[in-house]
Amino acid sequence: MFTKIKFMYDVITVGSATVDAFVDTENKLFIGKKRIHVPFGSKLLIEDLRFDIGGGGTNCAVAFSRLGLKTGYVGKIGVGTNSQRIVNLLKKEKISLSLVSRGGERTGFSIILDAKGHDRTILAYKGSNDDLRYSDIKKNKLNTKWFYFTSMMGESFQTLKKLAVFAEKNKIKILFNPSSYLARKGKGYIREILKRCNILILNKEEAGLLLNKSSVKSLLLGLYKLGPEIVVITEGVKGVYAYNGEQSYFLKPHNIKVLEATGAGDSFGAGFLAGMIKRDDVEFALQLGLAEAESVITHYGAKNKLLKWGEAIRIVNKKPGKIKLSH
Repeated sequence: MFTKIKFMYDVITVGSATVDAFVDTENKLFIGKKRIHVPFGSKLLIEDLRFDIGGGGTNCAVAFSRLGLKTGYVGKIGVGTNSQRIVNLLKKEKISLSLVSRGGERTGFSIILDAKGHDRTILAYKGSNDDLRYSDIKKNKLNTKWFYFTSMMGESFQTLKKLAVFAEKNKIKILFNPSSYLARKGKGYIREILKRCNILILNKEEAGLLLNKSSVKSLLLGLYKLGPEIVVITEGVKGVYAYNGEQSYFLKPHNIKVLEATGAGDSFGAGFLAGMIKRDDVEFALQLGLAEAESVITHYGAKNKLLKWGEAIRIVNKKPGKIKLSH
């Protein structure tokens, strides 16, 4: 007779934690093609300044917790006032603090310039986020079904690679959501994680940087050959694509007004994995990810309008989004 394993967590997120300052410029900056121009030697008054907690690791952790999953967070923060803001947020959202490492550099901080009618520009100070060491992590507490890997840099990326090996040895599944920082380094740089991850989610630009290809079909097939069981590529308002080796999926977003795009990728990825954990169904996972992302981008902040499970299900049932299938 076998003893059923009781997992401490459904999912543990691994990634950054930051304090975000949202700066409303009210178009006082000069906007050019893919550029924000700041007048040299001048002082610009801003209309509004808001603070929130960001970072891929905490964004996804909050999303999972609100969707009813037992959630842990692995990351590194400092010891000052900003770090306490992050601790308070994790406590409030019922996310375990037992895997959080403290010390090193100051807590990560971002300044988000929001020019109305345009996408945002982020000035990011990584701080402690780049200083997570494998020895900082309590491996005996990594009792989970899934890891959700967000993008990490510096020493923290080396730790991410070691955690991928740990996951393989301990039969823990991995979703990997790399950023453009990692994609620019090429597929060889992240190969050790790619070949061990179960689900890979990234946007089309990041996928193109990894493979030097342009068509979505070639990107899906090329990334699938690197090891993941499921590849998901997002392309903003154009839609979301997925491939599992047998079936291709396409989901078109709803026509909605975007207020602020920060956190869109994190909310979609967390919603997708929550859908797979709950129902093991790619179509449902795509629709749940879309519901999460569209809720977030129609409000300010990466976490403010993340959905609870009941809300998410009502939205998916009411506005599921049309999925096209192909082989």
